[in-house]
Amino acid sequence: MATSSASLYCPLIQRMVNSGEPSNSTGKISALAVSMVSLHGFISCFGILENLLILGVVGFHVRRSVISIWILNLAASDLLATASLPFFTLFMARGHTWTLGTTFCRLHSSMFFLNMFVSGFLLAAISLDRCLVVLRPVLAQNHRSIRLVGKVCALIWALALLCTIPFYVFRDTVQKQNGKVICYYNYAQHLPSGHFDLASVCRSRQQTMGFMKLFLAFLIPLVVIITSYAAVTARLASRGCRRSFRFVRLVVAVVMSFVLCWAPYHLFSTMEVLAHDGSSLERFVGRALPIAASITFLNSVLNPVLYVFSCPDLCSKIRHSFGAVMETVLAEDLLDFGRRRNTAHSINGSSEVGMRGRPSLPTISLRAEDAEEQ
Repeated sequence: MATSSASLYCPLIQRMVNSGEPSNSTGKISALAVSMVSLHGFISCFGILENLLILGVVGFHVRRSVISIWILNLAASDLLATASLPFFTLFMARGHTWTLGTTFCRLHSSMFFLNMFVSGFLLAAISLDRCLVVLRPVLAQNHRSIRLVGKVCALIWALALLCTIPFYVFRDTVQKQNGKVICYYNYAQHLPSGHFDLASVCRSRQQTMGFMKLFLAFLIPLVVIITSYAAVTARLASRGCRRSFRFVRLVVAVVMSFVLCWAPYHLFSTMEVLAHDGSSLERFVGRALPIAASITFLNSVLNPVLYVFSCPDLCSKIRHSFGAVMETVLAEDLLDFGRRRNTAHSINGSSEVGMRGRPSLPTISLRAEDAEEQ
């Protein structure tokens, strides 16, 4: 068999190439497409803004602690995912055709998978951290520090980046017969030398990457999370402790969001791996998987909401930050207005009127100082 992969595709991709609908399909599909594009656009804008807000508040207005380090890294991962969503929205708006080139196709997909691995690894690490605090408090007191957690987070990002490399390498742009371009897996790249069976190579690579993301990004973190919190619950129950820990409630809510948003994607990805070539199951997965991938972005939108509602202190910090920003803007506007008034009155020779407008500025400054002292 030839080893050139210039126009060589795996059987699954070849069926996608041949199955493109006519480009003149309109009507209800167009109405649905408009609504989906609008929904994705709203989720994208809202997700980017709220994750930036969480990063700004936790990064600059919250005292640095182990918990804040965990939340900062989760928010950074969610921001990465929501920042890639506008390009997926553009893909949908242009009739499900990719127009940004092969390199950006690989980068865009890599951002999605990097967020997937980082989220799973971080939630597993946070669960182990909670387990350590409850089961080994002395050990946690002696060795658990902001610097150590920072190093753990750096290691998590490095491992996630390493796991993302195969998804970057085997991503490609493929043109269908109807002229549309898709950004999808192309396992017929970097083929082995000599004789090989293309279908077997494609199947092997598809199974390896499919089960890799299922186990590393979902099942293993989920087992670690469940085991850790089962141990924490058992220890607290044995102590007769009924006190509700705010951060534990937050982590449970974030984990539930992670499971509900990512489980459909991993389910359909596994079904795609196990489906027989050309079967009805494969066609069903081909329609359901893009929807499941869209649901995963909700996880990055829900997490900041959970941070706010689970942490009243964080909510007050956000309100204080907004108040400080608005107070600063108001002070600058009044200062500029006062300067213009003073300039106009000095030209007219009435300096007495110009002096009347000045006391308002110290009043705002005093109010800001009082608010900070409170």
